[in-house]
Amino acid sequence: MAVTATAVKQLRETTGAGMMDCKKALTETDGDMDAAIDWLRKKGLAAAAKKSGRVAAEGLVAVAGDGPVAAMVEVNSETDFVSRNDQFQEFVASLATLALTSDGTVDGLKAMDYPGTGRSVAEELTDKIATIGENMNIRRVARLSVDTGTVASYVHSAVAPNLGKIGVLVALATDGAAEAVAGIGRSIAMHVAAARPEALSIGDVDPAALERERAVLSEQARASGKPEAIIDKMVEGRLRKYYEEVVLLEQLYVVDGDRKVKAVVADAAQEAGAPVDITTFARFTLGEGIEKEETDLAAEVAAALSN
Repeated sequence: MAVTATAVKQLRETTGAGMMDCKKALTETDGDMDAAIDWLRKKGLAAAAKKSGRVAAEGLVAVAGDGPVAAMVEVNSETDFVSRNDQFQEFVASLATLALTSDGTVDGLKAMDYPGTGRSVAEELTDKIATIGENMNIRRVARLSVDTGTVASYVHSAVAPNLGKIGVLVALATDGAAEAVAGIGRSIAMHVAAARPEALSIGDVDPAALERERAVLSEQARASGKPEAIIDKMVEGRLRKYYEEVVLLEQLYVVDGDRKVKAVVADAAQEAGAPVDITTFARFTLGEGIEKEETDLAAEVAAALSN
């Protein structure tokens, strides 16, 4: 199949590989983006194991918490200028508070009454678009809760209290005093902001992603010429490293760099006098996965493809 400039551009931004290598990878894999990423990694031309979309959208992420319940929303706007608008900030903060009693979905939040207006959230959004003069979108919502314990939160690059560019929620279940784990919960939320885990535990890793990683590691190990029995051991060792990169409980705690997060949680349980478990977490980075067109780069890719 014909390889498009758009596909080459996307593969280049995802892997950091050269344009012609990206073009060849897509040609060799019939345009399959995931297979092309693996092809580049097997050739040693791309080190990226993850596909994190280019951050391009503007707006704000907001969090709100109430003990064992917390919520987070992402609202996008066209320009960063709007994120500094008091009306917009108040609107986004209000949505996070409303999300505390929502069903945790965008549609559910939009259907709720917006306080003091006689309008729904969806109608208030339309009104804000007309008033502020930019298109806006309620992109996603997360609502976490525990029966007993606390849901900690953290906002990075804050422009106002609980409003910023990265938001994190971490749910910690415990029968001990919630106050005893609140501090460590916030520290773990800060860790999540920095370390970008993809799964809570090894058992939560996406099976398809794991099989892809295993296939790539096997090919890399086989290229070393080692016997098959040695290759299996090499792959398992490298998978442990993979888990340390993508699994929250297996990651090194960024605060001290010595303990794994699961050890930090165990220490917190001793201090709380009761078991402590991270049941789930959520991390929003403003605009992740939304790509803004780079005109100059597209022209550069198109020129390369025409040669």
